[in-house]
Amino acid sequence: MGFESGSVSFRSFLLPQVLPENVVARFAKHALPALEALGADKMTGWVTGRHLLDRHLTADAAHHGGYLRLTLVTAARKIPAALFRAECKMEELAQLAAHGYDRLSARARSDIREQVTARLLPQMPPQLKAVPFIAEAAGERLWATALSELQAEDFAMHFNQAAGLNPIPLTPEAAAARRHVDVRQWDVACFSAEAEGEPVSDRVGHDFLTWFWFLAEARRGIVKLPELGEFGLLVEGPLTFVMEGGGAHEIVLRKGEPRVSAEAKAALVAGKKLKRAKLALARGDQTWSCTLDADTFAFRSVKLPPTEQLDAVSRFQDRMRALELFGDAFYGIYDQFLAERNDTTRWAETVKEIRKWVAGRYARH
Repeated sequence: MGFESGSVSFRSFLLPQVLPENVVARFAKHALPALEALGADKMTGWVTGRHLLDRHLTADAAHHGGYLRLTLVTAARKIPAALFRAECKMEELAQLAAHGYDRLSARARSDIREQVTARLLPQMPPQLKAVPFIAEAAGERLWATALSELQAEDFAMHFNQAAGLNPIPLTPEAAAARRHVDVRQWDVACFSAEAEGEPVSDRVGHDFLTWFWFLAEARRGIVKLPELGEFGLLVEGPLTFVMEGGGAHEIVLRKGEPRVSAEAKAALVAGKKLKRAKLALARGDQTWSCTLDADTFAFRSVKLPPTEQLDAVSRFQDRMRALELFGDAFYGIYDQFLAERNDTTRWAETVKEIRKWVAGRYARH
């Protein structure tokens, strides 16, 4: 789904400076070409957020509710694999029958594949892949549905080509650097006394997500954030655990109640850390939930508090305010983790607390 309704999956980006005044005109120069021009090679370009064929980028069409709203579209023609194999086989059988051959050479089969591709590809309808984004018109924040590393790199490259600005994915490492914290200076943390000396994960995102779970269960699940208020925290399944070195590197717990399962406790005791989990934040009668990829801080299936606004623009603005609040709260919690993790003395005490929590966690058999 897009940003206008339903759940939304995205990554947060930071812009090095405010968008230029002529930003829409810049994107218009890199608009998606007409689909009639699509040949064997893919085409990539920008359209408005209204629909995937709206190539006319004007200021009114590109802005929505006070935000810049555009979509990066890639168009390509593709022959379905089953159809391609069948067409090639038919041509191979026809040539075998026509020439009385027992088999065709590799070169002949290659020629057939090229001929079938040349004949079928122009008949294939265009397939469109879209990466919508929303950006603050006069700020530094940007949200895009580019979840994977490859998608994020491709999105940033095309954004930079058009706008002249390079959006920075707000990964765990980048978010720490923004607070002048160099995570490369940290020692590897082991959260289980029984796994001391084992090759546990050294990824900062894994440390944070496991700490977040500890916070939710062992520290009352409440955090106070300056200017934002008090938030309740919850971690739910499915849970993905990871560990470096030998043995099972990654396990996923899905059914029943994974967080109180014997398997979850066994994973923690073995030194595994959380890599992905479903999180929930609550403030008053507002609730946000999502599945977090701790490696990249990609937020999947984010559910925002419901809005009661009737018109489309007001609903969109309410959703964006809720999304911004979610981001402020999440990264505010992450800032608290950074402060705790970066204080050697304080972190040593925290590791002791987490090890006690791991050893004493209730596990349902």
